[in-house]
Amino acid sequence: MDLSQITPPIALSPLDGRYHSQTAPLVNFLSEPALNRERLRVEVEWMIFLAEGDSGKSFIPGVHPFAEDEKKYLRAIPEDFDTDGIAEHASFEAVTHHDVKAVEYYIDARLDSAEEALGHPTALSTVKPLVHFACTSEDVNNLSYARCIKGGVEEVWRPLFERLISTVDSAAKQFADLPMLSLTHGQPATPTTLGKELAVYVYRLRRQLKHLEHQEYLGKINGATGTFGAHTVAVPGVDWISLSRAFVTERMGLDWNPLTTQIESHDWQAELYSTISHTNRILHNLAVDVWMYISRGVFAQVPVKGATGSSTMPHKVNPIRFENAEANFELSCALLDSLSATLVESRWQRDLTDSTTQRNVGSAIGYSVLALNNLLGGLGSIHPNIAAIESELDDNWEVLGEPIQTAMRAAALAGVKGMDNPYERVKELMRGHSISHEDVETFIKTLGLPDTMANTLRSLSPSTYTGLASKLVDFD
Repeated sequence: MDLSQITPPIALSPLDGRYHSQTAPLVNFLSEPALNRERLRVEVEWMIFLAEGDSGKSFIPGVHPFAEDEKKYLRAIPEDFDTDGIAEHASFEAVTHHDVKAVEYYIDARLDSAEEALGHPTALSTVKPLVHFACTSEDVNNLSYARCIKGGVEEVWRPLFERLISTVDSAAKQFADLPMLSLTHGQPATPTTLGKELAVYVYRLRRQLKHLEHQEYLGKINGATGTFGAHTVAVPGVDWISLSRAFVTERMGLDWNPLTTQIESHDWQAELYSTISHTNRILHNLAVDVWMYISRGVFAQVPVKGATGSSTMPHKVNPIRFENAEANFELSCALLDSLSATLVESRWQRDLTDSTTQRNVGSAIGYSVLALNNLLGGLGSIHPNIAAIESELDDNWEVLGEPIQTAMRAAALAGVKGMDNPYERVKELMRGHSISHEDVETFIKTLGLPDTMANTLRSLSPSTYTGLASKLVDFD
């Protein structure tokens, strides 16, 4: 059986196949039909904008402002872009071999039908020359991509990201006081709290969220090489620079780029993808850390009824959501990093490499969405293993070597005798040995520390030696 001949077509990418249900919301923003819908929207809004003009006078001689039902009809063209519309656009493109020209012809066809649809004579029947007026394809494309990308990030990716931050933040606050052994270089180290370690990630992720809150989405509409050349020749006397700014900001809801070649320079895209890629890497670090905490016993997983952990070892509950998140963050970063590196370059005034690369933005964001969903699912299926955490702390009394030698240093500075070589003396006792509570107590008694300081040290245990960890959770 030739699988390529099966209908409907089998998805090549797992984003559109195995994982379609998780990435489907992005189709509304970052698919090819979504891009063509935005192209239609840009074209009709440009027509309406030019026709409306200033104080009821059109910017284009011979064109009059459209009636309300005419504007409604035009704006319905992108809104009604459905299965049939997609097929019709494809039929135009099959002839033109140019996707934006196919959009222009698609609108022309709607203008031909306007009088019949509205039920009365209409100026729309005579304004075909207004479609794509003074535009180069990139005028339409850059605005369409910016709107698509902005929608995909702000409506799909970012809400998941903010939900992830909220989930980790809630856990950080819940476990702010839960002591836990730290491992530096994989070795027992100064205890912390589980909440504080999670709060580190919250702080890191919120910094990236602030970058996103200030992210620009730039757009331009200024002609074939960014000079407004055709505009000023065809309709002189119009302030095309001001009109460009107004259209981009007020009609398209984007930030205006006043200086471009034929293409909008894509620097904002590189900045956005860099931020998301950096965020992916922080989240990848979180997924790896939690995976290792599960392996160590700090977290226990909640078994899913009926789920198989291993095809041969029935006892296993595999941390597959965290592993899936790792892999998909890596794929997302690979694509985003490539986009960031390549989109900022264009040969002289224009080359078409960005046409291909931008079509992969959906995949880049899609893998991150998939990873976020898996990380959220994984975090929702674990809980601290209190018994294991307490046992690990109780097995590592040597971590109190740090406060003991530091207290000895403080005593020496205060003039207490017999505090020489504190680090070396503690090292001799602690390093490479299994140390018990009793060993620590005995050692403290031999040091000759002032009673107050000695009592403070004797009151410590690995479970109580967490410093200000619980307070640090509250920092934003």
